[in-house]
Amino acid sequence: MTDDSNHQSNYHGAKLDFSEDMSYGDYLALDTVLNAQHPLSDDHNEMLFIIQHQTSELWIKLMLHELNAARAQIQHDDFPPAFKMMARVSRIMEQLVRAWDVLSTLTPSEYSNFRPFLHHSSGFQSYQYRLIEFILGNKNDVMTRPHRHKDAIYALIKQEMERPSLYDEALKALARRGFAIDASILERDWTQPYQHNASVEQAWLTVYRDPNAHWELYELAEELVDLEDSFRQWRFRHMTTVNRIIGFKQGTGGTAGVSYLKHVLDTELFPELWRVRTAL
Repeated sequence: MTDDSNHQSNYHGAKLDFSEDMSYGDYLALDTVLNAQHPLSDDHNEMLFIIQHQTSELWIKLMLHELNAARAQIQHDDFPPAFKMMARVSRIMEQLVRAWDVLSTLTPSEYSNFRPFLHHSSGFQSYQYRLIEFILGNKNDVMTRPHRHKDAIYALIKQEMERPSLYDEALKALARRGFAIDASILERDWTQPYQHNASVEQAWLTVYRDPNAHWELYELAEELVDLEDSFRQWRFRHMTTVNRIIGFKQGTGGTAGVSYLKHVLDTELFPELWRVRTAL
């Protein structure tokens, strides 16, 4: 006779009994993750809206993990690992760009059915997204205010406000490699957004004119450009998706909606790296 118990405990070599062992679902805490969707309306399409934003927050969490590590590597002049981390963030942003394709299947009529249930909640209030902006140098103290009601998150955001950005650390690296960077750049108030500086543009121009002599800095520059390029595409796709679904209505968080998103598209994170292309 066939031993049914042996047959049931092994299938093509796969382990089947997890009564006393960690399973895939245990490792990923799937009970928690898959039970974190709580639609407030009876509308079928609200689940799409929730999962879209929850998965985006998970990807953003990974971006923060990579960007913080990349910044630390640049501080220690260990560039190759930083390049890999930054490249990974750019690919994550590409993933998020494609995610808007899924949300864009939501029509204006469908969104209108559950939009009132959002009240004033909005992606504008994503503290993780705000940390991404601050790490990339787009500092703005006003943007910390939606988080004052949560002490731990507010402290985290304020801490990031006061730290040198990824680009600030790149400019410090330029100075350590012997480039003449103005002291006002190297010792500036880190809570303020970065502004174009002629000495920085001249340094990057020197790097681009002789890549072989400055290969690591040249690759650092290109990784930064790739990062900002991907970030711009993510923001642009966000704007077009919002326009497609709500037109020019005010956002649930109180912003001007599409008009606000168009405005932020003009933000330039690493200005010298874009201007140097004209000077070459």
